[in-house]
Amino acid sequence: MKEEVLNDDSGAHLPLLFGRVLDGEGGGRPIDWDEVQRWNPTAAEPVLWIHLLRTHLGVQEWLEDWLELTEPTAELLTSDATRPRAFREGHSLVATLRGINFNPGAEPEDMVSMQLWSDGVRVVTLRRLPLQTPRIVCNEIDSGMGPNDAGALVTALTEHMIDRMSHSIIDMNDMIDELEDETIGNDTGEMLDKIVAVRRNCLALKRHMSPQHEALTSIANSAPAWFEEHDRREIAETIARLRRHLDDLDISKESAVVLQDDIRARAAANTQKTQYLLTIVAGIFLPLSFITGLLGINVGDIPLAAPGSHGFWIIVLMCLCIFAAEIMVARRLKWL
Repeated sequence: MKEEVLNDDSGAHLPLLFGRVLDGEGGGRPIDWDEVQRWNPTAAEPVLWIHLLRTHLGVQEWLEDWLELTEPTAELLTSDATRPRAFREGHSLVATLRGINFNPGAEPEDMVSMQLWSDGVRVVTLRRLPLQTPRIVCNEIDSGMGPNDAGALVTALTEHMIDRMSHSIIDMNDMIDELEDETIGNDTGEMLDKIVAVRRNCLALKRHMSPQHEALTSIANSAPAWFEEHDRREIAETIARLRRHLDDLDISKESAVVLQDDIRARAAANTQKTQYLLTIVAGIFLPLSFITGLLGINVGDIPLAAPGSHGFWIIVLMCLCIFAAEIMVARRLKWL
């Protein structure tokens, strides 16, 4: 589903990417920017959700005026401070969460942040870069299978954000398994580059996801009263799932380290084997080189140099005998 970027009368883009009014039964209807300004909760339409582009000019001022937020809170919701965190402010919940960046050309460790504010009646989410999680939840609402209140909406957003992380973690695990199957007969340098990329992704995801674990725990423990008990249980399940993802990242990182050490050990063993063979060959040919070099000096009285003495063939036969003797000694000493 494409985000619905609304326009005002002048044609300038408004901050509203899309909005939905929940009907309390899992469904909802779209709402435009003008209606957002006039909206009030009713029994038939108890919750409003709007998804905003936080980089739009005037968003912070609008949040302060319409939601009556304090300046620090409005600044937090529109700033580039994207470290995951969550806290309660009166009867409202304020949170910054991160999700995997699945935009074209992005790497898994490139995280996308989403700011969230809710007072139990209105839910406001904000983003800078496209994030697929809000679109998924919006599709569920349009199909009548979405959340029915603000707490369930916050829970659905966090659940989908964490679930999508599992795809990147599974992909990294599959890549490690493939690399383990390809360790023999492949370019060592290329494989080491792939393993380094996996380790870098694991470290980056772990660095970003650990604060997210703390943020979700804060939501579960200190959310306002409108965040009901079943919502807290759902958040607890999401926290447990995130904890498993963090453990999987640790396993993937350790597997990559073991595989990297194994490849380097094999490469070192192959190098040592080659050096060993070259040393044996050099040791075998050293006496032969000494004899031929000694007899090849250009001075008088060189033995077997007289015409008719068959010196060349005698030297060849002598070198062959020395070579055979060296081979026998090397075999007996188990050098070959």
